[in-house]
Amino acid sequence: MGEFDVIRHFFQRPPRRKDVVTGSGDDCALLRVPADALLAISTDTLVSGVHFFADADPLRLGHKALAVNLSDLAAMGAEPRWVSLALTLPEIDEAWLGRFAQGFLELADFFNVDLIGGDMTRGPLSITVSIQGVVPEQGALHRNGASPGDAIWVTGELGAAALALQHQLGQVALSNEQWLPLRERLEKPAPRILAGMALRGLASSALDISDGLASDLGHILAASGVGAQVELERLPLPPALLAQPDALRWQLALAGGDDYELCFTVPEVQRGALATALAGAGVKFTEIGRIVAGEPQIEWLYHSTPMTLTLRGWDHFKEST
Repeated sequence: MGEFDVIRHFFQRPPRRKDVVTGSGDDCALLRVPADALLAISTDTLVSGVHFFADADPLRLGHKALAVNLSDLAAMGAEPRWVSLALTLPEIDEAWLGRFAQGFLELADFFNVDLIGGDMTRGPLSITVSIQGVVPEQGALHRNGASPGDAIWVTGELGAAALALQHQLGQVALSNEQWLPLRERLEKPAPRILAGMALRGLASSALDISDGLASDLGHILAASGVGAQVELERLPLPPALLAQPDALRWQLALAGGDDYELCFTVPEVQRGALATALAGAGVKFTEIGRIVAGEPQIEWLYHSTPMTLTLRGWDHFKEST
């Protein structure tokens, strides 16, 4: 089976969306973009041995490859519509491709996203996904709108995926009862698309938590020119993480990465509308602190007492030096 046979057999499908004029199978996709909307685009690459284990279940890998891009659109309040996929493969393994395509396309169908094209080449295993969506011109969420007095919120739980990875690496021992739900968070993250769309007009700033709360909240603070106070006892953590020693708990919850939850700020005047807006999003949300005037840095508090934390964040190039 050659490159084009693989594309036709596993990935090429008739367009499901009416706004796809020409999908995969031509030199370019042609799309109808609403006149009153902005086009939202995000691209991510996953590399074997860096972002996933070489023996990862391809079905789960297909899901995650799309989910991490969908999470970026969620952070902007965008509705996902189209996606392109570029695969670099060491060889053509039909069984692997079948499961990868299943995981990828099942999540695409769930969010009514059309696969509109991409590329395939030979080399070390890597996956590049480019997701496109739309957002009302005045409805997009940004990082630079937080103001003193805004409350800081997060969706879901923090640190679950990072704890699962530590278990896989043999650094932490978990029971099967603890491990299985954490594994789902690591390998099949749930992009918060509905929550992001619901936050339009309510959140003053937002982003997705991919590198850990400490780093990602720091991006909001830097873009907005404000500081933050975060109350550690309020962080929504899975029970298995709460059972870990303090230093490990805060490291994984704040800097472990792979959460793919939303962090957002909401002015006090919008507090009453927040619960109503997120009622149908299917995810819990927790207030964890507040935006304050000052330098763009985070003050960590534990039951109102300031704490000094030493957190190790992830940087692809810094780690390799």
